[in-house]
Order: sequence, then C-alpha cells, then structure tokens
Amino acid sequence: MTPQTLEIKTAIQIQKPVHEVFEAIVDPAKMSNYFIASGSGRMETGANLTWRFPEFDMDVPVRVGEVRKDEYISYYWDNGDREMFVEMTLTAKDNDTIVRVTEKSAPNDEAGIKWLMGNTEGWANFLACLKAWLDHGIHLRKGAFDFMFEK
Repeated sequence: MTPQTLEIKTAIQIQKPVHEVFEAIVDPAKMSNYFIASGSGRMETGANLTWRFPEFDMDVPVRVGEVRKDEYISYYWDNGDREMFVEMTLTAKDNDTIVRVTEKSAPNDEAGIKWLMGNTEGWANFLACLKAWLDHGIHLRKGAFDFMFEK
C-alpha cells in the first residue's frame, strides 16, 4: 500500500478447524447462513459466479481468482466502476482458524475514503457473522438490515 492507495485488512479467530471454515466460505449454501442470500456456485479457481445479498435487490458478479483448499481464496468483484481484489487467508492455530481478509485498493481521495469506511464495516460484519454462525450457530444477518427497507 502506498500513501496514494487504500486497502482494507481485517482478521478474526474462529473456534473451528480450518477445513470447516474453508467450506463455510466456498460453499454458497453455507455462505447463505451468514453472508449472501444465494450464490450461483461454489468458489473454485477461475469460476464466474453471481451472488445475491439479502439487503440489496441486485446480482453481484464475482470472478474467482485462486482457491487453495483450506488455505487461500481470492476473487474480484465490482465496486461501481472499479474491480476490487479480495484475498482471504486461513491459518490453522491449534483447533482454531485465523481468517484474514484483505481488499485492494482504492485511490486515497474522497471516493476511496468512502469505500474504505463502508467496506471495512462490511468485512468486520462478514467476520463477526461467520464467527457467530460457525462458533454458535447464530445467523446474525437475519433481520439485521430490515431497517434499510422501512418506509
């Protein structure tokens, strides 16, 4: 990262084995318990997918970069007129897993700062929801954004 670009880095420790966490991230049926409403397929190297989020009435195209079982997932998705690169690294720690998420990058300007704030909040929410679902079976997103649709 240079002073001219912004990127997001966040992490959390989950009390589950790395393979279970990996599957929760790459399998759209499992992802629907904490992140997306639906997905068109499993995250595999080179796949082109479509995700639908419960809060937004739109399809989000996802171009999967590289997937290494139980270690690493990368993909690209659109942020307006810019394609953003996301990396997730999984590290086993005893019987737990550390999940690190990086999203790159945006210019260090007003639009970039707005992206940084919104997506940092989004990734913190993603990690909290993933942890709640895997560690405790709680679906934190269910009803969490209903206020966005109130009139």
